[in-house]
Amino acid sequence: MRNILLSAATVLLAGTTLVGSVHSAELPKGAARNIVLVHGAFVDQTSWQPVADILSKKGYNVTLVENPLTSLVADVDATKQALAKEDGKTVLVGHSWGGVVITEAGNDPKVSALVYVSAFAPDVGQSLATLANSGPPTEGAAAIHPDAKGNLYIDPKVFPSAVAADLPPEIAAHLANSQLPLNHVAFEAPVDVTAWRDKPTFYVISTKDKVIAPEAQKLFAARMKAQTTEVAGSHASLVVHAKDVAAVIEKATLAK
Repeated sequence: MRNILLSAATVLLAGTTLVGSVHSAELPKGAARNIVLVHGAFVDQTSWQPVADILSKKGYNVTLVENPLTSLVADVDATKQALAKEDGKTVLVGHSWGGVVITEAGNDPKVSALVYVSAFAPDVGQSLATLANSGPPTEGAAAIHPDAKGNLYIDPKVFPSAVAADLPPEIAAHLANSQLPLNHVAFEAPVDVTAWRDKPTFYVISTKDKVIAPEAQKLFAARMKAQTTEVAGSHASLVVHAKDVAAVIEKATLAK
């Protein structure tokens, strides 16, 4: 999975480098220096690599959270462990399922702003299942099925068109066949904290998303009173529109 997603990054953002040592670029006065990126279901943390490369080149300290995808508690814990290592103000960002995770984990006092990218944004008592069942039906959501162990996958035949229609076909196909499952326990767990009620919030809406309907994304953003940006991308817009997504995150570093 790691090599596949890095291949996508290479194809779409030739010339960038992987996250490593922070460059000495001077950040805007008062900006949060730290950015923590939380990935969604079915992929790993390298789905954020194109965005991370852009931000790290500009001098931000970027951390990619590796979600176990075994439960909401486990993923929130992984995010909190990442936040515990940050020194100072931090922008917390989530894609897709990662939006549920940052909603629960984002009440950390270090978190200065939240950014949702094509992400679910539950309120207290709501689970991913609640949101998926109450929103407009989508091709991607309809293709999610459990295996015998209760792990959820997107039908590999549907994955390329539903999730990654604007990625190169060979990469979309590889992603479809290399999915990381989301346990049904995570799918059904309600949040009991809504960090977006107390933090400046931003939302990147993907207008061609076939997993989370754009209409649902707009409703999430409106409920949170988030500053919104639209990109004409699929659910994989964090890769395809990495520059636009990175620009929103940079804006969030200045939020007060």
